[in-house]
Amino acid sequence: MAVERRTSRDIRSESRLDVMHALLTAEEATRNELARTTGLSPATVATVVGDLLSEGIVTESRLSAGRVGRPTASLRINADRGRVVGIDVAETYVRAIVFDAALDEVAAAETPRDEHESSPEYVVEGIGRTFDAALAKAGVGAAEVLGVGVALPGIVQRATGVAVVVPHWSWHSVELDSLRDRIGVPLVLDNPLKAIATAELWFGTGRGADSMVTVNLGTGVGAGIVLEGRILRGATNAAGEWGHSLLAVDGRRCRCGRRGCVEAYVGAPGIQQTLREIAPEHPLCDLDLQREFIQALARASAADTPDPAVEETLATTARYLGSALADLVAVVNPERVTLTGWTTWAIGDRLLPLARARMVEEAPGESAAGLSLEISTVRGNSVATGVAMIALERFLGDVGLVTTRAAIAL
Repeated sequence: MAVERRTSRDIRSESRLDVMHALLTAEEATRNELARTTGLSPATVATVVGDLLSEGIVTESRLSAGRVGRPTASLRINADRGRVVGIDVAETYVRAIVFDAALDEVAAAETPRDEHESSPEYVVEGIGRTFDAALAKAGVGAAEVLGVGVALPGIVQRATGVAVVVPHWSWHSVELDSLRDRIGVPLVLDNPLKAIATAELWFGTGRGADSMVTVNLGTGVGAGIVLEGRILRGATNAAGEWGHSLLAVDGRRCRCGRRGCVEAYVGAPGIQQTLREIAPEHPLCDLDLQREFIQALARASAADTPDPAVEETLATTARYLGSALADLVAVVNPERVTLTGWTTWAIGDRLLPLARARMVEEAPGESAAGLSLEISTVRGNSVATGVAMIALERFLGDVGLVTTRAAIAL
């Protein structure tokens, strides 16, 4: 395989992203502060800031007088440069969030999805309807939108155009021209795992990590992987499908068709199956909706009177999770692992201690030495936040500020 060569244009592009990253973190900074934060030379920062100012991405917010010399200008991301929209298409809902150009949330809309309806027409119309509702709540028109990012479950491929493979939706190489036409503004499409990794890199603990894994727990599970500061995509953008790695030989049937996948044990339906195996007559076994089940499990766990079946279910799930993480850590050897997703927000605090102990116990050699396992600090919808950031990066590529590392543009 040919080694990708970094050009001076790529280096300058990365410097612009470094400066933007520092400004998003600090909210406001001088050129000298940016040089110290990024490690770039003052001359490089001055050049990069000039580029960003010329495109209206950055603005000089105020002048502060120093002891000597001219007043120093403070810089910040120009929130009014436009709007960016991130859309998280999950199995049970579609959520669209409108952000300003500084990635602060402006407005959001959510539409429930019928878990049993998955035709492309149904999903595309749901995305479009939710997008329209979010723009209406934000009070902005499509002309003000710099870009839209859509995260779809499954595998986004690059082979012969834009296609999505979602086994449990019965989508196979579905062309998405209708989605582009329905949205009507510049659009990027990516996998939710890449989106959560992006959110963690830009807004979470990943800002200080060279290697990191962000694990999403929901209906399905997966891992956004960062190595050497870059999101691992793989040859067909399919890297991170850890939920379909093997946890138990000849184990439970997974939605993908295999037996024994991680997802079949720590995804929301898998957790419910564990409860059925422990207490087949438990009333929570009869709940049909996944989020309703997980929320009910969380309430039962927090009750004053412990429910033995719920406690055993959580303990068993934590051990499954810890063992699966140990395998992931053995392969990737990251500095930190963070947990995110709606299952994490509901029961992550209960899973974390046992999962951490199991992971450390089973990780081979020194692969877990000094490893941090924690719940992500990126609150809200990290998929929508991350895919909005990907859309913003794509916009920066379109105006010539970065050599795009973003996902597929539609």
